[in-house]
Amino acid sequence: MIYTVTFNPAIDYVVWLDRLEPGTINRVQQELIQFGGKGINVSVVLGRLGVENRALGFLAGFTGQAVERGLAAEGVQTDFIHLPEGVTRINVKVKGREETELNGRGPDIGEAALAELLGKLDELTDADILVLAGSIPASLPGDVYEQILARLEGRNVRVVVDAEGELLCSALAYRPFLIKPNSLELGGIFGKTLHTPEEIRTCAAALQERGARNVLVSMAGDGAILLDEQGGFHQLAAPKGTVRNSVGAGDSMVAGFLAGWLRTGSYAQALRMGTATGSATAFSDGLATRERVEQLLAEL
Repeated sequence: MIYTVTFNPAIDYVVWLDRLEPGTINRVQQELIQFGGKGINVSVVLGRLGVENRALGFLAGFTGQAVERGLAAEGVQTDFIHLPEGVTRINVKVKGREETELNGRGPDIGEAALAELLGKLDELTDADILVLAGSIPASLPGDVYEQILARLEGRNVRVVVDAEGELLCSALAYRPFLIKPNSLELGGIFGKTLHTPEEIRTCAAALQERGARNVLVSMAGDGAILLDEQGGFHQLAAPKGTVRNSVGAGDSMVAGFLAGWLRTGSYAQALRMGTATGSATAFSDGLATRERVEQLLAEL
């Protein structure tokens, strides 16, 4: 079973405008409501690809109930912890000439709720995959990823970490199965801007030397690079298409990679599936559908 953890889920209210004019009434041309948070995005796309999974995390209030109902409608299994106070956040994403986002804060997560989540994760076995994705809310300790990884150590649970900066680097000592920075995030870890695939490969190899088993680097329109634990190097160009949406593309790549790897056991095929799935989201207004993924997969 694949488990995803989303510490701070959200309802994403996405609107399209010709342009955003502050201080006036702006009329929406098109709108979309979807359920967000990086782990939730992974769960939804996995479900659309036919991969059984279960979403974990924290929900609160009427917005949390809406998230749970929405995921159930998608066929995603859930086992969320319901917080007694606060509401699950709403993020407003405005798409005009530029993209503007207003992200909500979310509820506070207390020690008892965190302990309940850790207890659920204690039940994972070597047959399971755990996806830890996204930032940590201010109400949680900053080392919560490390706490989780330390509790899982020695149990052969395959862990995927999709996070930025120190949050990602702190996980490397626990030999995560997969990390997925994008090229900007990867450069930020080393304090530089990466311009070429060779530079990206060098920095990805440095993270592999620090403990990551597989390093998948998304490069937007330039495709992706994978350094696998068998010593292989893979580079794949992105399929052709018009980018409509940047939200969830990286999460979709993670979902596609896992789906491809589980089906074939091949890292090369996992990269193809991940690239097609990430692109399918980037070329759509919402998250990737199975039909769009299969269409792009045939073009790679």
